[in-house]
Amino acid sequence: MQSRSQIYIGGAWVDPAGDGRIAVENPATGEPIATIPEGSAADVDRAVAAARAAFDGWAGLPRDERREFLLRIRDGLAARQDEIGRLIATDVGTPLRIATKIQAALPVTDLGVYVDALAEPEHEERVGNTIIVREPAGVVAAITPWNYPLHQITCKIAPALAAGCTVVLKPSEVAPLSAFLLMDVVDEAGLPAGVVNLVTGYGPEVGEALVTHPEVDVVSFTGSVPTGTRVAALAAASVKRVTLELGGKSANVILDDADLAVAVKVGVANAFLNGGQTCTAWTRMLVPAARQDEAVALVRAAAQTYVPGDPLDPATRLGPLVSAGQKKRVLDYIRAGIDSGATLVVGGPEDPTDGSSLAGGHFVQATVFADVDPDSVIAQEEIFGPVLSIIPYTDEADALAIANNSRYGLHGAVWSADRDHAVAFARRMRTGQVDVNGAAYNPQAPFGGYKQSGIGREMGLVAMDEFTEIKSIQV
Repeated sequence: MQSRSQIYIGGAWVDPAGDGRIAVENPATGEPIATIPEGSAADVDRAVAAARAAFDGWAGLPRDERREFLLRIRDGLAARQDEIGRLIATDVGTPLRIATKIQAALPVTDLGVYVDALAEPEHEERVGNTIIVREPAGVVAAITPWNYPLHQITCKIAPALAAGCTVVLKPSEVAPLSAFLLMDVVDEAGLPAGVVNLVTGYGPEVGEALVTHPEVDVVSFTGSVPTGTRVAALAAASVKRVTLELGGKSANVILDDADLAVAVKVGVANAFLNGGQTCTAWTRMLVPAARQDEAVALVRAAAQTYVPGDPLDPATRLGPLVSAGQKKRVLDYIRAGIDSGATLVVGGPEDPTDGSSLAGGHFVQATVFADVDPDSVIAQEEIFGPVLSIIPYTDEADALAIANNSRYGLHGAVWSADRDHAVAFARRMRTGQVDVNGAAYNPQAPFGGYKQSGIGREMGLVAMDEFTEIKSIQV
């Protein structure tokens, strides 16, 4: 057991106000592996008070001194990447090689972006007789999800700290273990007391206390659309700034002249990354109708290599879903896909671990549907599991219409033998990011979405704007 009994407030590990506990389970077995404190509104009050008390001092530090603290956190995380990888493989179920390569490595990069940014002198912007000043916005409430538990924290707190804000963090109670490890690193880095605080607990208690707290200035939330809309509504009562990242239903558009084999291989890997529990997953594969049979054969072969397995086995490519509730949700969508008349290419709702040593874990087969109606439930709703829909299109105008036929707009992809052609298509996609011909993810670039995928941007230097106020001084 990796249990924790305290929360982190005011630069120290302290006992919570109550004695409630939350069990954390291993999704590969369904067995409990740890307990954490069930925080309360009283704990939020203490944490916010600590953050408010620390704000003036932290905001007033020179850039190079804030940079030094971020550098210590970055190096502390870098030294613990193997431990972080195993933690996340254990409480999320991400296969170990992915947990180490992405889940543990990306937070180090997140910190590094702002370490580098603070090494540059601050530029004073002038417009006519006006000096434009960017100042820290205040106390930030960071409320984060379970699917990329450490990255979703660092991509919020790193720009907030770099901007001069102080933070109260509420991680998901489903996969919180890496958040505690981060606080160990913060403590070792010697940040001034109250600059970063951790309160664990449930959303209706801790999350809502943070969002409605009169001394919180900015709320940065990642999660579902229903919860995000409630966060925005609650924050509106006190006119707080809100950043929301709420998910996606991304289209992977394979144009007629693309290398189909390469596009399919990369597309399947993206769709099934982290068990499909990725907001940017390309869960809609759009292919020319005349090439759908060819695409289906390639997808079937690729999908069959994603065999559910123990996430701690280095050979595993597809781990369990994070919880029994998430497994039920995904299986319900698979059954809805079958009922809709879509062609089941591979996978399905049957338990892939029945009678095996993995029985009891929250495993779902890698599942692919073809001939999917663009307006159907499985093509429109975020499933958050290893489910891929192949959608045929007639021409490029049809492909663009299908790609943009979504209430979401977070990510996407386009493939073509002509890069300029692909870029031109990407410009017309109503989504926050587009990868052309499998181009690499860039953590220095802004991240966020259109439509119901959210409000505001994370990552890159633009993210610091979410945590600053702009002042005009006329001289």
